[in-house]
Amino acid sequence: MSVIVHPHAPSRASPRSPPVHRPPTAEAEVADELAVVRPALVPRYAEELPGARAAVLTRLWRGLAHEPLPWIVRREADREGLTLRLADGRRLRGPHADPYATGAYVTAVRLDGAAYADPARLMTELAVPHSAAFATELGLSAASLALSRAGRRDHPARWPTEGWQWEQRVVDGHPFHPGCRCRPGFSVAEQLAYGPEHGPVVELGLVPVPEAGCLVTGVWPTWLREPGRVVVPVHPWQAAHVLERTGGRRLAARPLMALRTLALPEGPHVKTALSARLTSSVRDISLGSVAASAVLSDFGEAVAARTDGLLHVTRTLGAVAAGSPDLAALLREPPEEYAAAGERVVPVAALATTGLPRSPAWAGRFARLALTVGLRLLELGVALEAHGQNLLVVLEPDGDPVRLVYRDLADLRVSPARLARHGVPLPGRLPARMVTDDERALRRKLFGSLVAGALAGTAGSGPALRAALESAVPRLPRTPDLTALLDGPLPAKALTLMRLSPRTAGDQWTQLPNPLRYGSG
Repeated sequence: MSVIVHPHAPSRASPRSPPVHRPPTAEAEVADELAVVRPALVPRYAEELPGARAAVLTRLWRGLAHEPLPWIVRREADREGLTLRLADGRRLRGPHADPYATGAYVTAVRLDGAAYADPARLMTELAVPHSAAFATELGLSAASLALSRAGRRDHPARWPTEGWQWEQRVVDGHPFHPGCRCRPGFSVAEQLAYGPEHGPVVELGLVPVPEAGCLVTGVWPTWLREPGRVVVPVHPWQAAHVLERTGGRRLAARPLMALRTLALPEGPHVKTALSARLTSSVRDISLGSVAASAVLSDFGEAVAARTDGLLHVTRTLGAVAAGSPDLAALLREPPEEYAAAGERVVPVAALATTGLPRSPAWAGRFARLALTVGLRLLELGVALEAHGQNLLVVLEPDGDPVRLVYRDLADLRVSPARLARHGVPLPGRLPARMVTDDERALRRKLFGSLVAGALAGTAGSGPALRAALESAVPRLPRTPDLTALLDGPLPAKALTLMRLSPRTAGDQWTQLPNPLRYGSG
């Protein structure tokens, strides 16, 4: 085999050539840390890496295949797969991309004939604007996903007895985001100590602050008060990395899917400030959110009452901010409050662990319930952010879905015009970003989270989602919103585009093939 060397390039065999030093990959860094903090897990971590790479690559390929990325000029499908033609003349080749698939079916793609199984290496080689930072995130996502899978525990019971146990069954994170397990700023030890999939007990700090300098709404309980002071629960990561506080009293809690939200023993859920970017953005607790929490809670309860008992909203009991989003917390009702004897309240993201979605009849009943509630509220003027983490389903003892529970009202969209048509007053003090009469924005919020998110993630593929919707839709009232859902493409957040557009604020969107026509050509 001959090697062609550029005349001005130093020979690789030359002793004068400096060695090439490449920074260690995220996978290697995690392995090195793991060898120190949990050496027994190293072999399992290594075994999980190929599958984790494929899971992240599958999510990335979905974005490349379906999002409006400016450096992709044409997409060409044939019998064997899909070719993306890039603006610089290169070609990227992979399998047909099912936008609703949750399995890791993409093990490699080819860029001008060279195969790439590692999503971080692929993004580095693409060398498009902002790809270097995104490649780092993809490497972190794959490494952390392998760590999560390596540390997963067996769950012998089909029906856990505690709500937090359902949450901790969700190992892989967001079903469609390439950064599904990206946790920058978290060491391996911290992921093992705080990641819900690892089943830890987290010791929250209890920080007393002068009440005079606090914003408090709702009812802040007496057990989190001292004379003249309000006691704020603080996540230990936040205490160490942001507040730089150690010591003091502690409160044991179980982390939920959101990681910064935890279940207290025999008590409410506490949402803590955690100034770290998880998946896409930093999710702080703004002063506006604290100020609006009681109003939003009352509003959510009022509109849920119009669903004939099909929806309950978990109330925010109290909220506090000590002058900054970095030191704030909310107390919220646990969803289990809305379960009768023998019933279970299951986050939609955890449904796959029950085996129920594999029944087409069950999937159809669940889709009908979710769309009935979502479309009824949308007609009223409230668009839910009903993804698999916010939306929970109440199951009867036989597994039949009978009601929904919704939590975390911070990302609703509310239409004053629609509310007025139904005689519902617009609550005061709502954050301005929540209020809009733009029908496109309202429908994007609901359809993108519920159909392209919760229902698609539960179904697991385009054909399965299509079957569930075909079962549900004929029994739904024919409203303009339902017509828009049936007749056009399905809006979804452009998750890859958003990570490659760091200077663009807010959500960006793409349009996916209508699931009711998926595979029909």
